[in-house]
Amino acid sequence: MAATANSKTPLRALIVEDSELDARVLITMLRKGGYDVAFERVETAGGMSAALAAKTWDVVLADYNLPEFSAPAALELLQKTGIDIPFIIISGGIGEDIAVAAMKAGAHDYLMKGNLARLVPAVERELREAAHRAARRQAEQSVRDSEMRYRLLWETATDAVLLMDTDSVIHFANPAAENVFGYRPEELVGQNLTLLLPVRFHDAHRESFSNYLLSGVSDKRRRIMETVGLRKENREVAVEIAFNDMEFQARRWFVAFIRDITERKLAEQELREHEEQFRVAREIQQRLFPKGSPALAGYDIAGASFPAEATGGDYFDYIPMVRDGLGVAVADVTGHGLGPALLVAETRAYLRVVALNREDVGEIMTRANMVLAEDVGENRYVTLMLARLEPTTRKLTYASAGHPVCYVLGADGAVKHRLKRTGIPLGFRPDTVYQRAGEIQLEPGEIILLLTDGVEEAISAKSEFFGIERALDVVRRNRDRPSAEIVAAMYQAVRVFCGDAPPEDDVTVLVVKVL
Repeated sequence: MAATANSKTPLRALIVEDSELDARVLITMLRKGGYDVAFERVETAGGMSAALAAKTWDVVLADYNLPEFSAPAALELLQKTGIDIPFIIISGGIGEDIAVAAMKAGAHDYLMKGNLARLVPAVERELREAAHRAARRQAEQSVRDSEMRYRLLWETATDAVLLMDTDSVIHFANPAAENVFGYRPEELVGQNLTLLLPVRFHDAHRESFSNYLLSGVSDKRRRIMETVGLRKENREVAVEIAFNDMEFQARRWFVAFIRDITERKLAEQELREHEEQFRVAREIQQRLFPKGSPALAGYDIAGASFPAEATGGDYFDYIPMVRDGLGVAVADVTGHGLGPALLVAETRAYLRVVALNREDVGEIMTRANMVLAEDVGENRYVTLMLARLEPTTRKLTYASAGHPVCYVLGADGAVKHRLKRTGIPLGFRPDTVYQRAGEIQLEPGEIILLLTDGVEEAISAKSEFFGIERALDVVRRNRDRPSAEIVAAMYQAVRVFCGDAPPEDDVTVLVVKVL
């Protein structure tokens, strides 16, 4: 049952996964989705058998391929125990045919590691269906034994349960029905189901129920629908109703399992609002990027930012400076969504304004930080690499506010200079003074590589980081190609490394070739 605004639903999750990081991601998603999760991670058949024997679990989340185990083997092991709990496969990249085979074998769902938006709804749905299966099994057994045992079963259910005849007349209601509709069970007995539906739905209910009965088919399958219920105080609520047929004492009956899903609907609406915020944020972010590469004598310059699914705060820019200099910048704002996108816009504006009358990159950064530090919250900051290129002397100066190390590679591909941090990220303290690093004399054939941490921290299906050495190797292999092609090659290398899973962070790369 979904959590209310003031409580979380307990969930015992057995995770078949060899990556602790991937397991933690799943647990975090479930906790954000309203579950109080207790879990154990196993990665072998022996570990899973011991866990199943030692504790009771609500759900199994299994990676498809492990060094000594696999999801099909885990599913077979679970089935042999006779325990009926949801088994959901979480894979970094399996084909559709494999997924279909797993579902035919008894898996309840499968999700891709790179797209976990369906995790919480999938778990909620499969828990609900598992509860329905268990309830149906218990109901059928109880009916065979005695009506009293049947009544006792439903009286302990957490969802509203109604037993109706073929005229939709209620013969039994469990105590939970009062939580959903406000009526005591004895008030509902003898009433028609239409009492619990708004008047506008009465005719449609009678017609659909009559057509179903006239078909003469006894359908033992569960039928689920979302509709609107009516409480005793005449207030409408969103409900989910699951119907089942059953035969008892030579009569046909219908059992309705009814759940108040108002909170879930509100959460879905909030999610849609968040998605709209992400769309607006992404649009703002994309409009801020340069529309083309600058023409600067002696240099071939190109940059690009490739967005992840969730809007991040990556930024790159070419900034005109006094005395014919050109600033090249890459930055990363913490967080995702509209806030970071607006902070990117603010950072870009301050840098461009200050650069109109300041030459020193350290001073430009210092003045921009003075204003930014007053606007950002405690949980926001900006890492920034700002470098100045001189077209005539071919000299480079830079300042780095907590940004990852950037590089200057020689014509032979060897690293000649590491452009290290020269200060803390922007936004922490308004009185921070940033100093520029010493001048670097650039030579023909050298390449300047500026990037954000989305490159280094891209994760493969095996939970390995892309790392800076792979990034440098991409530049070396493509150093004879134009800057724009080097940038494209970098992104392609990251995508291939990540496999089917999209990068979790924006990938931003800026390359300067000295001609």
